Amino acid sequence: MITRINQKSIRQKPTLKIAVLFCVMVFLLSSCNNDVVYSKYEKFDNNEWHAKDKVVFDLDITDTLTLNDISLMVRHADAYPFSNLYLFVTTKYPDGKVINDTMEVVLADSKGKWQGSGAGDIFDFKVPIKKNVRFPLSGKYQFTFEQGMRPDPLPLIMDFGFEIEKSKK
Repeated sequence: MITRINQKSIRQKPTLKIAVLFCVMVFLLSSCNNDVVYSKYEKFDNNEWHAKDKVVFDLDITDTLTLNDISLMVRHADAYPFSNLYLFVTTKYPDGKVINDTMEVVLADSKGKWQGSGAGDIFDFKVPIKKNVRFPLSGKYQFTFEQGMRPDPLPLIMDFGFEIEKSKK
């Protein structure tokens, strides 16, 4: 019986060490993103972005003092047939004000080399679009993106993301 207890306690010690190590890792990884205010990706079915498919990001802003950097994130295949992506952007403010804009995201340089990082035939590109932005009002903001390219559906765009981070000084 003493042998069983010792064997059982020996087996539990590595499990306890693993649990503690796991908790420490989770804490460390979660503390790495303290500067991210908002980050979300939307995935497209069949890796096609239809013109009718609006990508909407709703967020509640409470901090009107901190400076922020705003980025878009595009995940596309190596075979994407264009070097850019045109977007129609609608921003709705908490007070009801609406601003519409058109934006070009350049995905490849003049020699055809994809921006961002690639893994196999998939490329991720984080595009900074605004730096040191202070939100003028607290409340609910809505950012809506529509693809503005001629082909419909737009092929080989897998995901589209939106991120707000606290500016680094």
